Parts: sequence; C-alpha cells; structure tokens
Amino acid sequence: MASSQLPLLLSLFLLVFQLQPTKAKLLNSKFLTSTILSQLSTTTHLNDTRPTVYFEVTKPIKLPRTKPCSQLILSHDFGNTYGKPPVLANYTPPSHCTSQKLSKIILEWKATCKGRQFDRIFGVWLGGVELLRGCTAEPTASGIVWSVNKDITRYQSLLVRNQTQTFAVHLGNVVDNTYTGVYHVNITINFYPAEEKLNSTENNSDNPASRFGANADLILPISQNLPLNDGLWFEIKNSMDTQVKEFRISQNAYRAVLEVYLSFHQKDEFWYSNLPNEYVSTNHLGNTPGNGPFREVVVTLDDEIVGTIWPFTVIYTGGINFLFWSPITGIGSFDLPSYDIEITPFLGNILDGKNHKFGFSITSGMNVWFVDANLHLWLDSKSRKTQGKLLKHNVSALDVHSQSDFTGLDGTLLTNVSRSISSTGWVKSSYGEMTTEWIQDFRYSNSMSMSKDSNKQIINQMIHFNDSVYTRMPSYSVFSMNSYKRFPLGMSTDVLDKGDESYSLVTNITLGFNEEKSKIAGSDFLFNSLKNLQNGHVIIDIEGNYVLDALWNTEQAYEYRGSDLCYFRNISSLKDNILYDIVSNTCMQ
Repeated sequence: MASSQLPLLLSLFLLVFQLQPTKAKLLNSKFLTSTILSQLSTTTHLNDTRPTVYFEVTKPIKLPRTKPCSQLILSHDFGNTYGKPPVLANYTPPSHCTSQKLSKIILEWKATCKGRQFDRIFGVWLGGVELLRGCTAEPTASGIVWSVNKDITRYQSLLVRNQTQTFAVHLGNVVDNTYTGVYHVNITINFYPAEEKLNSTENNSDNPASRFGANADLILPISQNLPLNDGLWFEIKNSMDTQVKEFRISQNAYRAVLEVYLSFHQKDEFWYSNLPNEYVSTNHLGNTPGNGPFREVVVTLDDEIVGTIWPFTVIYTGGINFLFWSPITGIGSFDLPSYDIEITPFLGNILDGKNHKFGFSITSGMNVWFVDANLHLWLDSKSRKTQGKLLKHNVSALDVHSQSDFTGLDGTLLTNVSRSISSTGWVKSSYGEMTTEWIQDFRYSNSMSMSKDSNKQIINQMIHFNDSVYTRMPSYSVFSMNSYKRFPLGMSTDVLDKGDESYSLVTNITLGFNEEKSKIAGSDFLFNSLKNLQNGHVIIDIEGNYVLDALWNTEQAYEYRGSDLCYFRNISSLKDNILYDIVSNTCMQ
C-alpha cells in the first residue's frame, strides 16, 4: 500500500501497539513491514546484558518517619490472560497495622518481564473500587524492571474495613511463539502509622470544613460486578454507547465525589489525531479512525449531565513509537490520572433511599474506552438522615468551531471547542446547612496540517480543564478547592526520501501536564503547582526493508512546588542511556 493511501498522522509512525488486540496494527505497509519491526525490537537493545529499569518521572511521596507495616497482597505471573477473568485474592486488613492511626497508605506495584511483548493495560480493584490503572512497560530480550508507588490514602475507609474483600487485578496478555513476554507482578500495600507528635485536625468532627476535606467515610464501586472475563471497567464502543450502573447511597451523606478512571484504546488510542468522518469517506480511507480529534467523557446522574472530563493525552509505552519511552516512560503511563466530579450539589436528589444510576458516554467516541468510577461519600455520624436540595444547574452546549481546507490528501484542520458546567445545592446535617457550588470550565484547540501527500504531518493541541468547589458552612467556615489544568501536546512526523529506496522517518513529540491546585479547609490552606514537560525525538534510517540506524532522545523537566514539598528534576536520555539527571528539593524563589 502506498503511503498516500493512508493520510493520517500516525500512518508514518513506526508502530502502534494496541493494548488489547493480540497483535500489532501496522499502519503503513511501505514503512512498517514485519522485518523492520523485528529488527527494531531486537537490534535497538542488542548490547543489553542486564535488565533495563524503566521509570516515570514524578515527585516522591512525602512519608512519615514511622516504620511501615507491609502486606504482600498478590504475586502472579500474567501469561495467557487475555479474555480471561481477573486474578483474585482475598484481602483482610492486618489488624496490627490498621488498629493504629495511619498517616499514609502506599500501593506498591513491582513488575519484571523478559522477551518480546506489547504494552498492556492493567487495573487493580478492591471490593470493586479501582485503586490503580496503568500500562506495562515493553520488555527486551535481556529483560526490564519497573515499579509504581501510588498514594492510596484517600481509600483508607475501604482499606481498613474489618472484613474480607476481593482484591482483583486484570492484565490481559498473550504469549505465543512470537510474543514471549510474561509479566511477573508483585503488589504490596504499605501502612504508615502517624507520627505521635502530629495532631492532625483532618478528622476533627467539630470542624465541618476539616471533615469536608478529609478522606471519605465510605466508597462505593461504580464498576462491573464479578465474575467476568475482563477488567471491572465498562467498555464504551462508540458515541452512541452509554454504560450505566445503579447504586444507592446512605441517607446520612453530606458530601459526595465521583472519582472517574478512564483509558482509550484501539481506534481512539490516538483520538487527538483522528480525522473527521467526511474526510475519511471522501478519500476512501477504509478503516482510518474518524470522528475528528475532540473527545470528552460525559457523566450523567439519572440521565442528567453532572460533569465532563476532557482527558489528558496519556501515551502508552508502545504508543507513537516505543523508542520514545525507553527508559523514561510517558507522563501518566504507569499511573493513569483519575478525575473528580463533585456530586454534593445533587445530594438532595439521591438521599431518598432509592436506586439511582450513573451513566458514562464518550463524545464522538470510537472503539474503545474503558471507564469506571468510585463514589466517595462523607457520612454524618450524628444523624440518620440528612436533607438537601439542588438550587441551580447549568450545562452549556458544546461550542464547536471547525474549519478545514484540503486539496486531496493535504491541507489543514482547525478545531476549537468550549463548554462550562455549574451546579449549586445545599445539604443540612448535624453540622448545619452547607451550600456547595461546583464549576467546570473547558477550552480546547487542535490544529492539524498535512503536506507532501500526507507524508509530513503536524499536530498542535491544548486542553484547558478547570474546576472549582466552594462550600459555605455555618459560623462563616469555608471549604474550597480549585484546579487549573493545561495539557499541551505537539507531534510531527516526516519522511525524508534519500533515493535508492532509502529514507528516514523523523518523529518529534511534546507532551505536557501542568496544574495549579489550592485547597482551603477552615484555617488550613494548601497550594501546589506542577509543570511537567517531555520532548522526544526519533530518527530511523531505512533502506528497503532493513533498518540501518535508529536514534532516540527524550528530555523531561519536572517542577513541583507545594505546601508539603518542592521537587525539581531535569533528565535526558539518549537511546537507553541517561545523559544527565539533575534533582533538587530546594524551594527556590
């Protein structure tokens, strides 16, 4: 197939590893033959003699100086697990740990793999509540090692519940004569007792603002029920597909937050590069992904929109070009972000002791998205029933502006989208009457250009994703949280023809996650900001069906400033070697 027959940004990228199918999708037969793929999978790591340590750059978790109490929850080898039930284990909290006042709870995922394998999505659930979603690293012949440490303290009420619960892990993998990698996984939970000298007011029942900002008293799973032959997430296959879960809440709830987990795969793994359906149809492009480059996850409560998510563009470890992510992996790839939607203004609608339903859908979505959620509830221990009422609720229609100018396969596509959502409601509990306002504000821009019969393609995208919660409480007490997020993305690819069936594939990527957060809970004020930016470059020289050379470089600048700590890291790699790694914990002005 000639390259001009597949005008799509990713048509010239070396390889897209789909996370669920059993084999790779080769996007352009001129460049992406199995011979080239095989050479890149082996020769790029030819000199490796020891396992490569893969890692995601992130700030360290601030831990107390107490000795943790650790419990190994699961140890398993994930071989032929695709299309099979999750691996299950019984979980009972260690009483000698959870009887103490805890400061931090850390989930530790450690994994190794050796051979050849794709990146695979995985999920970890306790009692149906998702604790972690991530992507595996891609192995080499000499092996790889990677780990994830996630702060799961917000799930404390679930983790210390004095009963046996089902711990479930799904990692769909395929092992055969070609794809030989088996993922060896150990999962441990570390419980850190609080330092005695600390006298936190987080759980002070006399301070409603502090209680409002503490960890939830109860967490309900909004996910699929076991048994099943997949993860506990819902599969959303297109823009018409809505997945629904019924639930019932305790009638003494005074705050509710829905935490949403999501990941995108197959035709929507690179949704930000998808072309409009009319372009695909006009140019007879067959299975080329369509529906344009904009996506949002819409969350409904009893068929009414309560919030949306404009997701960060996580790139999995085999995405775009797997060489980008060796050994520095993409932002969020090992620990995918979750997103909170404040349900408190709507509590008055669901405090009736009856069943209600959350729904999930994808605007312009294509096959396939995995979505589920956890409903965090704060309960009034001094009351059997709270009361509430929704006062105002406004959801603006999507404001979409799209402009395209194409001649044949070349041209430009500009897409701009905005939306806002706001809700206000009151809840009356033993703390008194509290009024909560919840606001979301979104802006999106994406520009695509194609030239040289689509052999040169460029994408620039920016997502502004802002939300805020403000609660007025008795005695002039206030709780508020604000989050201002910016997700920049840039990608370009070009084919440099050198004649005599020789050419170079040149790919560049920029990926960023920036956020400013503030929180006021009574007299406590917390603030942090994160600037996290990656730049990657890959050049592959090919002659006929043979790779002559491959060169890849990734740079990352990570800057976190917060009330709890400061952390700065500048790191760069060339092929699998770290060129420099500069770390600082000093809070510079």
